[in-house]
Parts: sequence; C-alpha cells; structure tokens
Amino acid sequence: MYLLNTTLKKINSVNEELLAAAQKHLDNLTKPPGSLGRLEEFARRLVAITENKSPMLDRKVVFTFAGDHGVTAEGVSAYPKEVTPQMVLNFLRGGAGINVLARHAGAEVAVVDIGVDHDFGNIQGLVHAKVVRGTKNFARTAAMTKEEAVRCIETGISIANGYAKKGYMMFGTGEMGIGNTTPSSAIAAVLTGRTVAEVTGKGTGISDESLENKIRVIEEGLKLNKPDSNDAIDVLAKVGGAEIGGIAGIVLGAAANRVPVVIDGFISTAGALIAYCIEPKTADYMFAAHNSVEIGHKAMLEKMGLEPILDLGLRLGEGTGAALAMLLIEAGLKIYKEMATFGEAGVSAEIVN
Repeated sequence: MYLLNTTLKKINSVNEELLAAAQKHLDNLTKPPGSLGRLEEFARRLVAITENKSPMLDRKVVFTFAGDHGVTAEGVSAYPKEVTPQMVLNFLRGGAGINVLARHAGAEVAVVDIGVDHDFGNIQGLVHAKVVRGTKNFARTAAMTKEEAVRCIETGISIANGYAKKGYMMFGTGEMGIGNTTPSSAIAAVLTGRTVAEVTGKGTGISDESLENKIRVIEEGLKLNKPDSNDAIDVLAKVGGAEIGGIAGIVLGAAANRVPVVIDGFISTAGALIAYCIEPKTADYMFAAHNSVEIGHKAMLEKMGLEPILDLGLRLGEGTGAALAMLLIEAGLKIYKEMATFGEAGVSAEIVN
C-alpha cells in the first residue's frame, strides 16, 4: 500500500483564496454578477484545483477501464460477459459511443484492461494493466482479496501519475464490464446507508423479474461478505470490481496531481465514492458529469456533495457523459479567460449591474 499511502499524503483541499480571486475576476467581466451560473463555478474551481490563474485544458483524456464480474453467473445482466472483450476491441477501433463523443470534446480515450477475463495479447493501443481475470462471484465469496483491491487502486494511481507527468490537464472516467451495475449498487448501498432496493436499477435493461433477482443477489452477497462501511477498501474487495477500483485510483491520483477529474455515470461514481470514502478531500477535484437514470446514482452524488452538470437520460457508461461535460467545463474556462472586463470594454459596471 506504499503508493496509496504516499498519494494520500499529497491530497489537500483546494485554496479558498484562489476560489475567491477567480470569482472576483468573473464579477469584473461584462455581465451581471453570477449571470453565467454554473459556468462561473466551473471556471473558479479550475483555477483553485490547478492553482493557476490562467489554467489550460489543452490535453484531455477519458480513461475507460474494463473488467469482468463473476456475479454475472447469477443472471443479473441482460448480456453475457463475452461482450466485455468485444466492446474493448470496439473501443480500440474507435467505433464506440465514447470514441465519438471524446473526438467531439477534443479528448483522447485510454482503454485499460484491468480485469477482463480474456487474453488480448499485445494488441496495439490497449493499456495492459490486468490485476485479475474477472472478479469472483460475490454472491458466493468475496469478489477480490484486499491485496487485489489495493492493486486495482494503485494501478489507477500509477496511470494518473503517468498522464499528469505527460501534461494531460483534465481526466475523465469511464468503464466497460458486463454486470458492473451489480457491484456498483452493492457499493452504493453500503457506503450511503440506503437499502439495496433503493439503489439498484435495471442496468442494461433487464426485466422486472430479473431486477428482483438482482436485488436478492446483492442482499445475499452483502449478508455473506459483511463489508465494513467504514473501510472503503474492504467494500471494494468484497463486493466491488477491478474497473471500479481503477477509477478510484484515477480520482486519488488526479487529486494528488491537482488535475480536475470528470466523473461519468453510475459505475464511475461508485469508483469515485470509494476514493471519497478513503479521502474526502478528493471531492474538491471532481466534476459530476451527469445524472444517470440508474436510481442509485443520485444517492452517491449526494453523499459526496456533488451536483451533476447534465441530465440527458444517459446510461451507457464508457465515459460518454464525462466527454460531454468536458465541453461545458471548458466553456466556463473560456468565459473566464476570453471575455472582456468592464475596463477593457469601456462599459460602466454600474449600468450593467
């Protein structure tokens, strides 16, 4: 746990004085104070996160972590686990939703095999970071050992550190893993204190009968494994997923490197919640991309005090919502950096205000 522990020591709350200074500049632009709403919030947060009064977002990347889940054996998903490696190949070919929207946002996509039960060989473009070949069925035993869970988190941290050193200035999170709304719902229930039924949805579109089975499977898994709600790593190990741990590591690494990180939907938020429960100051560095239609998403966002940027009925995952939200976050920064001040424009602040 050396990398995790050293990373946690580097995470600090953002500077409140920088937030105030950024807002003062925003209030001096040619508009009524606060009239650009959340765009102003995005700008001042970027200034505080980066500790730069003129931040740049030239290089952006969405990390799409892929992993399989043993709990699919319980019939919790509408698709078989063989779809996970098929979709990874689609990502690498550039044909998935995340590829299209990342291109639109001017972001790269880094596809990470952290836990797929498939041998991809030395396929070009894939980040080879496999910790497990799929998790175990948490309805029967723990999903991972604690050591494996820590390795997943530290893998994410290492990737974040590497991309920060290469000059990437904004991270987004995404995932692919058939069945992964099931561990995400389990994590949500444990760490928010809600009942399983309150945080479990239909994922890829299962029937009402299958949803009842999914809730039962999660309840039985929690009863069997008894994850400790005061120990997020224990929760990740017992009922989580490799890609969820990798996303938690990206969030921790982003905060340690003072890089803003845009959290996608339900599964990404489960990873972010693991990071938050390990170190609550990580919330200062997160932007919640959107409000997923998965019913447990809102409970996790509320736990972290995050307000979603978009509400478009999205439930694809992959990082698609994160890519879209990046466009609006960058719009806020452009307002901050490019809009004229009252003095520059020769406009009377008293008249506008």
